[in-house]
Amino acid sequence: MLEKVLRVNALYDFYQLLLTPKQQEYLNLYYLNDFSLGEIAERKQVTRQAVYDNLKRAENALEAFEERLGLFRKYEVRLSVISKMRELAGHLNSKESQKLDSFIDELENLD
Repeated sequence: MLEKVLRVNALYDFYQLLLTPKQQEYLNLYYLNDFSLGEIAERKQVTRQAVYDNLKRAENALEAFEERLGLFRKYEVRLSVISKMRELAGHLNSKESQKLDSFIDELENLD
């Protein structure tokens, strides 16, 4: 369950603006603010099933965006490459290491 929460939160960070306002609100309440289905249902004056259905549709939309655009996957690959570069920088002399570190810092700050 924790893996799913982390994945949905990560995808939400990348694709939030592509969701409808209603989808954003439901995901925000459920995943970011830790509301239960019942609490959201009461707040929105709908059934728990309606909340569940809206959350499922929003999660499916996030997964569809990721399948088409792959922004989160590319982000994970970029982090892996940056980690390898930092490891390599530790094996270089001081001057080369500093230069590589500055490039890595630039790469990390692109987002």
